[in-house]
Amino acid sequence: MTKELVGQVTPEERDEIQALFEHRNGLTELAKVLTADNVELYDRLVKDMGETSTRFQQWWDTMAQKYSWHGTPNGHWEINFDTCEIFLVDETA
Repeated sequence: MTKELVGQVTPEERDEIQALFEHRNGLTELAKVLTADNVELYDRLVKDMGETSTRFQQWWDTMAQKYSWHGTPNGHWEINFDTCEIFLVDETA
């Protein structure tokens, strides 16, 4: 595995992805305890998870284009929330 610094975002941009990250994690935890018995709540959870995942990916796509980050076929970007640094992590390297 390799981890390469590819860029940095502003604190405001960091705050956007951090909020989405925390929301997505909260939904994932809720999904672990929620059953499909409560159809209305389950449907809302599934819808919110889909919307949040889409917004999460859109943020990465937008920032990658804005800052011209390079990627790899088997890699993904990670953010250090403390420093706003973006790293390319490649599991195969």
